[in-house]
Amino acid sequence: MTAGRARQRQPQRKRMHLAVRFPGAGSATVWADPRAGSRTDFASFRHLAATAERGLFDFFLLSEGPRPREHKGRIHDLDAVGRPEPVTVLSALAAVTERIGLAAAVGTAFHEPYELARRLASLDHLSGGRAAWNVVSSSDDAFLGANFRRGGGLDRADPYARAGEFVATARELWDSWTPGGVPRPFAHHGRHFSVSGTFDVARGPQGRPVVIQAGDSGEEREFAASAADVILTGHGSLEAGQALYADVKGRLAAYGRRPEELKVMQGVTFVLGDTDAEAQENAAEIRKQQVSPQKALFAAERVWGRDLSGHDPDGPLPTVDPDPAVAGSLAVAARWRAVAEAKGLSLRQTVIEVTGRQSFIGAPASVAAQLDEYVTAGAADGFVLVPHLVPGGLDEFADRVVPLLQERGAFRTEYAGATLREHLGLPLPVWKG
Repeated sequence: MTAGRARQRQPQRKRMHLAVRFPGAGSATVWADPRAGSRTDFASFRHLAATAERGLFDFFLLSEGPRPREHKGRIHDLDAVGRPEPVTVLSALAAVTERIGLAAAVGTAFHEPYELARRLASLDHLSGGRAAWNVVSSSDDAFLGANFRRGGGLDRADPYARAGEFVATARELWDSWTPGGVPRPFAHHGRHFSVSGTFDVARGPQGRPVVIQAGDSGEEREFAASAADVILTGHGSLEAGQALYADVKGRLAAYGRRPEELKVMQGVTFVLGDTDAEAQENAAEIRKQQVSPQKALFAAERVWGRDLSGHDPDGPLPTVDPDPAVAGSLAVAARWRAVAEAKGLSLRQTVIEVTGRQSFIGAPASVAAQLDEYVTAGAADGFVLVPHLVPGGLDEFADRVVPLLQERGAFRTEYAGATLREHLGLPLPVWKG
């Protein structure tokens, strides 16, 4: 056998998928940093999306925020409140980008299938087949519901029943147009929705928008196996990632699907430096920025269930016990106190110590190797990066890590197609009109 034939028979190198999420509220972003841009200015969205497209990423993910995050009636003034509606922003981005997918995280609790399916189908046409929908089944419906006409939360014994029917109804609407461009009447009558009529947006360039599901629970994995094209999971150890990956892929056969029809992507953060040691120093400094004195107090209030606004965040932990009505609070407070006593930490330092860390830390070559290992070892198909700075936090990754991934053969060197389904290697959906 010649060397040429041997090379031809070698399996193709598995390449990872990459996406980026525009950070909103939460502990990952440092909005107080002088380098941070506006949370609402279109230039911020355009910069991050353009950087991701320059880096040949699969998609740009933007979440909705139908109500500012609050704690005991106080709005978190350091959170990204007041951000524009995601499908609107992504529609504008469709005009200033060419290839990158545009994904909107939109909840199923207070929207209606017809109006959301219509907006997403419109985005798919405006972008030339790059639209995606991150299906959100909110666990905080009573809080969000006060902003809507229902006046409160939805009565849902099964949190995924409405979401599942919502997705199925949206697909029925998208499929009500034939591939040849002929509209047909639709009718859906189920537990949560009863709609009928004629959908007014033709079938999109990629058949229908890509559907994304986020979550690690058994219910979320099952929902993804039955209805999603991509599942977004939390980052854990390599072994935990392998177990989740095998579990999710193993659920697909029950729905007549193949493993390659669902992509498993981990949501991760990263910190770079010229050396691994410098990256660790950078990461420690970023954690200090991420946990401001105010955020440290909010974190403690969620554990103690008490108003700690007058407490010194740079002082010791509260001496009072947590409100026993807060489930699990006594155990969490005991763990925090043990850490604080052992290391001589203040309240803020304790919160920094016990809360999340960056997922991948190191010099560009180290981070590239770590990412590649997770994919080749069967722990993920790719990653959704969450930079700690907006909008420039992805620039260094695109400039220093992506070329190394390409050198390893772990990532594309050009877009092979025009649609998001082509980027992800997903088959065109079968028309079920």
